[in-house]
Amino acid sequence: MHNATAEEFKALLSTPQNVVITTHYKPDADALGSSLALSAFLQKLNHTVTVITPSDYPSFLNWIDGQDKVLIYNSVNETVINEKFANADIIFCLDFSALSRINEMEPLVAASKAKKVLIDHHLNPESFADYNFHNNQAAATAELIYDFIHLLDKQELLDKNIAESIYAGIVTDTGSFRFPTTTSKVHRIIAHLLELGADNFKIHSLIYDSNSELRVKFLGFALSQKLTILHEFNTAFFSITASELEDYHSQTGDTEGLVNYGLSIENIKFAAVLIEREDGVKISFRSIGDFAANEFAATHFEGGGHKNASGGKSKLSLDESVKKFISLLPIYKESLTN
Repeated sequence: MHNATAEEFKALLSTPQNVVITTHYKPDADALGSSLALSAFLQKLNHTVTVITPSDYPSFLNWIDGQDKVLIYNSVNETVINEKFANADIIFCLDFSALSRINEMEPLVAASKAKKVLIDHHLNPESFADYNFHNNQAAATAELIYDFIHLLDKQELLDKNIAESIYAGIVTDTGSFRFPTTTSKVHRIIAHLLELGADNFKIHSLIYDSNSELRVKFLGFALSQKLTILHEFNTAFFSITASELEDYHSQTGDTEGLVNYGLSIENIKFAAVLIEREDGVKISFRSIGDFAANEFAATHFEGGGHKNASGGKSKLSLDESVKKFISLLPIYKESLTN
């Protein structure tokens, strides 16, 4: 896959267009922050822009400028959504590398006659887009939005709101700047965002310190009752039932970050969270070092993602999915214990 040139992107955006921006199911801060940063930027270039998400997103992202205008699929009249995609001149696909990641919206995007632009940092992107701006070395899609604005020589249009949207994406996808993807370039970008007025303390507080009481109690329950540690494989995992989520009135985003607690334990190299959902078991994988969580996810659980952070799914019951997960670990014992 080759990336489109600056000249191609400039030509594409040279006259006002009807633009739709979409991102993956259950958007995180990178997905939503990237989408809203790009939306604000394109509106400054006199494009008509609509952000459409395949699902709701965590309430701790409700502060991001422009989120109140986001159209959430299944929460908005279907005709309105269909018309937006049908009338689009350009569809930007942000923070996902396969159309299946937008769930029920996949056929709408696939059928649209609009030019499609992929901006993403995940591995092995599908070739569904007409224009690509892809880099799997980028720490976040938000970093690529920053780069995209510079590619178009429009960095003077950056402002405080766009800076804060980009900051939200980068701070979360780098694990608050602790993951190996946090390069010197990332820190230089962050410095510029702060110069533009991004309030790092405010953003951290809104994202990380706005837990509901029930979410904190759920976390305590998960850590004390649902964490299994398999020392012989340097692996930790949680399994959460649908009824347990119900007990704590779990909302979108409440299980986010749980997997990292498994990985925070001394000597643990591989961690997983298996969660029973209506449409099957959803799984998050995290790893440290050379163990490729994305390959494990792709080989056994219809998943993929980044080397050390990926996701998957299982059509088996939760109990059977857990048994399958445990049964696979001996195959990887050498790489997990070296």
